[in-house]
Amino acid sequence: MDIIGLIPSFGNLALTIVAFVAALSIIVAVHEYGHYIVGRWSGIHAEVFSLGFGPVIWSRVDKRGTRWQLAALPFGGYVKFLGDSNAASGKDGEAIAALSADEQRHTMHGAPLWARAATVAAGPMFNFALSILVFAGFYWVNGIATDLPVVGQVKDMPFAEQELLPGDRITAVDGTATPDLESFLRVSNALPPAPRTSYSVDRDAQALTVTGPYPFPPLVDSVQPMTAAADAGMQAGDYILALNGQPVQSFGQMREIVGASGGETVTLTVKRNGETFDLPLTPKRMDLPKAEGGFETRWLIGLSGGLFFVPETRSAGPMEGIWLGVQQVGYVASTSLSGLWHMITGAISSCNLQGPLGIAETSGAAASQGVVSFVWFIAMLSTAVGLMNLFPVPVLDGGHLVFHAWEAVTGKPPSDRALRLLMTGGLALLLTLMVFALSNDLFCP
Repeated sequence: MDIIGLIPSFGNLALTIVAFVAALSIIVAVHEYGHYIVGRWSGIHAEVFSLGFGPVIWSRVDKRGTRWQLAALPFGGYVKFLGDSNAASGKDGEAIAALSADEQRHTMHGAPLWARAATVAAGPMFNFALSILVFAGFYWVNGIATDLPVVGQVKDMPFAEQELLPGDRITAVDGTATPDLESFLRVSNALPPAPRTSYSVDRDAQALTVTGPYPFPPLVDSVQPMTAAADAGMQAGDYILALNGQPVQSFGQMREIVGASGGETVTLTVKRNGETFDLPLTPKRMDLPKAEGGFETRWLIGLSGGLFFVPETRSAGPMEGIWLGVQQVGYVASTSLSGLWHMITGAISSCNLQGPLGIAETSGAAASQGVVSFVWFIAMLSTAVGLMNLFPVPVLDGGHLVFHAWEAVTGKPPSDRALRLLMTGGLALLLTLMVFALSNDLFCP
């Protein structure tokens, strides 16, 4: 990332800051509320629930004696339980010693092991729950594709001489049968690019043969944030006529030309709202997860395409949406862990690790693309935050869970001295990683 690029125009800077603070505040509030509510259910009293750090700008005390507050630095939050010496749940030995046995039961350090472990684990679990609900909401609202290749809606394209209509069931493509959506996609991907394609369809109980566009035309469905295409102002709905003067008829052709560019600037001839113009873009080298696992390095400009029509969808049931949300969270988590391992082993660039500036820039870019994109980004980031907090590093929730596991096995917790040393080491490790990630934000291309 270029340092000058971190200083956008005032409007973009304001959007980036607001989007980053909003996303982080939502995720932190959900995470800390998980600790708070499960602690409360487990009989552990929360003295302070703080969104942000530093000087308090607003607070109130509820009927249970918990102080809810907003602090001036909106870059995190914490729950301070009875008997804690700090926001990281350090033990305040003197304060706990002054409590009665009944009162000590309501501290984080005097509660039963099950209550402490459940309270610690609740933070990351609530992050995952937020992500699952958001992803499920997308499936509930947008629906999911049916198993049949039925045209739901034909996309607008500048060369719209096509004869397919919503409701048409495609039974064959260029003479090859397509009994279901999976076979339709397989056959379509194997077709050589061509200006026109023949489709056999069932329409109102009649078998017809009609013509239409190539199944995967060079039509932009979406523009990825923080890419060459986003920086150049490309938009969904742009139609690519040529790359480097070479006419293209499929999105696959675009992918091949950009992939073979070696990072050299490519010139796109774009048609938008009846106007045609040339746009030079310089691909960025990126490491992408593969379906079968692992990563591949490719040159990309940040455009996504798809079919020339939106397949017919059906409503997702309540539990089906939740299950699909769980699968999406699992995919994000497994891809993140795989990426981290590949960075550690040197298989992919460590520049894939973003720091606070990179995350802030991504949040601003997602917000600039609309509410839908921003909400999806929040769900992705919430999954990442929940996963990171489960790492077995002292100071993080995962480190506390390791301490609780030690206590469950040995019958006693680590000594106070050992805890202090481990927490100090964990904090040092986190600060080192933060500095490393920040250097990536500043110096990685």
